[in-house]
Amino acid sequence: MPHKKSTIKRLRQSKKLNERNRAVKSKVATAIKNAETAPPEEREARVREATSVIDKAVKSNVIKKNTASRRKSRIMKSRDE
Repeated sequence: MPHKKSTIKRLRQSKKLNERNRAVKSKVATAIKNAETAPPEEREARVREATSVIDKAVKSNVIKKNTASRRKSRIMKSRDE
């Protein structure tokens, strides 16, 4: 364990942020999976929901912009098939 007050606080902050980021990444993965496995009649709504979740993850700097763009593109491609 660190001894300095500032280091202790920084450790506490990084743990909290790590938990938040993991939760958001998990939510993104779940949304993508739901969009890809949705039946054809529900697929459009699920894709819209997944793109929204991905955009929110980018907004909170959890994933990078290009990564989000690539994932959304793949979802759109699976929607068209």
